[in-house]
Amino acid sequence: MPSHHLQQTDLAYKVYLYIFYACGFMMLSIMAYGTWAMLKEWNENGTYVMGEVLVTTEFPFPHFAKLITWLFFACIIGWYCVSRIGWKRAVGLQSWRMSLLQLMLLAFTIINLYEVLYNFTILNALIGAGTVNGHVPDIDRLTITYPDQSRPWNLIFATKIFLVGFLISAHAFYLSTRPRKSKEELET
Repeated sequence: MPSHHLQQTDLAYKVYLYIFYACGFMMLSIMAYGTWAMLKEWNENGTYVMGEVLVTTEFPFPHFAKLITWLFFACIIGWYCVSRIGWKRAVGLQSWRMSLLQLMLLAFTIINLYEVLYNFTILNALIGAGTVNGHVPDIDRLTITYPDQSRPWNLIFATKIFLVGFLISAHAFYLSTRPRKSKEELET
């Protein structure tokens, strides 16, 4: 059975487009709230923990999903929708541009994989060190003061954000290496 590429006239195209808009709205809303909270903390304390407000804020009610989970979800689903509806943009790329794009995507994939492993290793080490002393630390508040002492990163936030980056760049790299046909062949 030949694969069907979405056209703008297909109902599925509109479904993916509306879901992408919903994901985009979620991402922008979460980013705006996180930026506002970060600036508020900076003005009050002179420092902030990158992403901590997204890890500690539960939405839409207590003991439900945290904002970082909603952001993770929206990024992955939004990317999938973009990859389904934006296929025509990549088909027409010249070979040298596609080669540069593939090298860039491979670099992003490697960098994000390294960051996921690094942050996850630090997170596990801090949990293990806290557990040895007889209590489990508040995992949502574990931070790393890298790269700047006055602007530490929350480790749950860093791990999830870099995991999103890894998944998206790896999927984009995979899609870029698949054999392609011309637009004319695909539209028939």
